Amino acid sequence: MELVMLLTVFVLAIFVGFEIITKVPPTLHTPLMSGSNAISGITIIGALLLAGHVESPHLAKMLAMVAVIFATINVVGGFLVTGRMLNMFKKK
Repeated sequence: MELVMLLTVFVLAIFVGFEIITKVPPTLHTPLMSGSNAISGITIIGALLLAGHVESPHLAKMLAMVAVIFATINVVGGFLVTGRMLNMFKKK
């Protein structure tokens, strides 16, 4: 029963996220994306806490490692996009 509830929340989150992103005008996609990528830092902290937990099963530690890798890529990408966006406003 708990698995069904978790899958329902996951599917609803996908639907809501898709609906929100498609309603954003194209001129706001870059600032929105670069700002929201920084939130992945929270994912990194949570995954590191899970990986460092003594009683964590092996699978949880492996999933935490994958989460750290993907969230780090997301954070770095967000900073690169923000840097490119800010460079567009520099005077030449």
